[in-house]
This record gives sequence, C-alpha cells and structure tokens, in this order.
Amino acid sequence: MNYKVYATGNKIEKFYSDAIKEYQKRLNRFCNISFTNYKNPQQLPKQQIDKYYKIGILPSGKSLSSEELAEKIKELELSAKTDILIVIGNEEIPLNESISISPMEMSLGLASTILFEQLYRAYKILNNEPYHK
Repeated sequence: MNYKVYATGNKIEKFYSDAIKEYQKRLNRFCNISFTNYKNPQQLPKQQIDKYYKIGILPSGKSLSSEELAEKIKELELSAKTDILIVIGNEEIPLNESISISPMEMSLGLASTILFEQLYRAYKILNNEPYHK
C-alpha cells in the first residue's frame, strides 16, 4: 500500500512531528507512507490527487475500531486500491469516504499522530503481531 497523508492547517508542534516520524519509521516495514502539512487547502497538489482513493479524517466521519480499520485496509488491498490519500483537516477535496478518529475537535498535530498510531496498530493486527512490546 502507498499512503500520502495530507494535513491542512496550522503548523504541527515538534513533539507531534517527532511522534509521526517514529510511526512512519515503524510503518515502513508494512507500507509506503508520507506525510505533508500544508498551511491552507490551496497548496494541495490537485493534479496528483485524482489517481488516489481519497479518505478524509473528519469528526463527522464513520467511526471505526482498530480491528475495523485493519479490515478496511485489507478490503482496499483486495480491491486493488493501493494508492491511498488521507486528508486531515480539509473538506474541500471530493472524498471517496470519511472516517472519524473522534467526534471531538482536536488539534491537527494530535489528529495526525492518532491516525499514524492507528495505522500502525491496524498493520500489527493484520500481521497477527502483538502491538505492545
């Protein structure tokens, strides 16, 4: 799977960026994943967006458990949707679907960190590996 995660909004605090980088490093054994923070939605590279299956992270999106997220990843892989764009903090891009981390509002950095942690957890579930060391 190839993921691009685009977060739109204010700059992300360093401690969140550090956590995201750590999860990126851990996820690299399961998938290719990149993260880019854009200050505003107009900066998003719209030409590249069309080829991706687009998932928005929105408070109003569908709530998934960790196991359901793992199953969603498996379904996407089986349906040959291997280029995934995950957009946090932007409702202007036409999405294929939206999911929710929480119905509560939270900072962009926290939402991004939780997303990366949940993706890592989902891949551990898919590979029948224990999550906690």
